[in-house]
Amino acid sequence: MKKRFQPKFNIRKGDSVVVIAGSGKDRTTPKRVMAVYPTKERVLVEGVNTVTKHNKPSAQNPQGGITQQEAPIHISNVMLWDAKTKSASRIKRERTETSFNRVAKKSGEVIK
Repeated sequence: MKKRFQPKFNIRKGDSVVVIAGSGKDRTTPKRVMAVYPTKERVLVEGVNTVTKHNKPSAQNPQGGITQQEAPIHISNVMLWDAKTKSASRIKRERTETSFNRVAKKSGEVIK
């Protein structure tokens, strides 16, 4: 996908988000975004959507075994956390002289 047509999302790596849909739904405790995959429209959220992975024995892991790891969820299932109001908030983009700022609609605070 060309960069010109790539979708723009308001969620970035390192943001605090709440899961609003799915099995990991919890609107009260914020979680951290570990990765964003814009072409797939998915985000990797810490501690959400854990799956079991069966590992074959290899040189680094001679025993193999079963491990737990996070899988990505759809970006529509998360909302940014507004620290001022202590709840999820929608985001609007405000233009400055050099770039865009993300602003929470509930509190009007700029999200860094």
